[in-house]
Amino acid sequence: MLHAALSVADLANTRFAVSPLWEAVASVRVVKEPGHFPVHLPWARRVGAELAALDWGLFADLVPVPTVVIPSFVCPPPTTSQPTLDLELAALTATPPDVVRACLDRDPVPRTPRLAALHADPEAGLVRLAGQIRAYAEVALAPYWPRMRTLLEREVLVGARRMADDGVHGLLNHLDRYVSWHDGTLRVDHVTTSGSVRLDGRGVLLVPSVFTWPRPFSNLIGGSGQPTLRYPAAAVATLWERAATPPGQALSGVLGRTRATLLHELAVPTSTTELARRCELAPGTVSAHLTALRDAGLVSTHRVGRFLLYARTTSAEALIAGAG
Repeated sequence: MLHAALSVADLANTRFAVSPLWEAVASVRVVKEPGHFPVHLPWARRVGAELAALDWGLFADLVPVPTVVIPSFVCPPPTTSQPTLDLELAALTATPPDVVRACLDRDPVPRTPRLAALHADPEAGLVRLAGQIRAYAEVALAPYWPRMRTLLEREVLVGARRMADDGVHGLLNHLDRYVSWHDGTLRVDHVTTSGSVRLDGRGVLLVPSVFTWPRPFSNLIGGSGQPTLRYPAAAVATLWERAATPPGQALSGVLGRTRATLLHELAVPTSTTELARRCELAPGTVSAHLTALRDAGLVSTHRVGRFLLYARTTSAEALIAGAG
């Protein structure tokens, strides 16, 4: 068990971020051992053949399985809440050579010839690594990133709502079953990491993740940048579903099938683009129906950064519960 004492300054500096670089890193574990991640099997089957044609051996070496540790320089904490992959790769390639060598010497990652070359020449090796990650992400993440980003953004929105309703205590105690907060101490139940740490007012960067499972990953001890906790996002299985789940007949009879389907899919906040994909409708059609549902008091809108998410209101929840 890892214990992190959180001061008032730590709580004030705790924030959320979404990290495309971390998703690339965490997804490597799924590619290597898809049978251990059944929820992601549809994704792994789609990308496996395409990845076989790429040269991404250095990247793969840095994410061993079983994964005890991933060298911290591979995925530095995001400095903004919604970084692009290019922004995060720029931070990666800017890692000082002595930090790269120290991580490789300290962390129990098998020293392959590719990692030996990285240790010998970190500057050239990081440029090579960034190129491999970019090529990997183009195949493995880019086609799915809009829906992944929507799921992660709604996780942030749910967290913000929970904090508004129940405070920081409610937020930190509902992130994940392996994470809890009590009497000023954040507890993360790791298999291989234990001890106590003070964060010295830097706070915790909370990063919901698609490919983090079954336990959270944290970088709370040592390392540069803000202490980071990466935890599994909810409803990940819905990412790989090909179509929306049909609503009940009673709800369809009241609202019409299309609007009932949209309302049914808004069990968690979702964007117009994602609803269009899941319901196999044109974005303009979805937007028109959502406007009608909003005017009727059944849907509300929430802006998260640059993205607009739709959510069911309490009236909609009551309607669905009654129709069920």
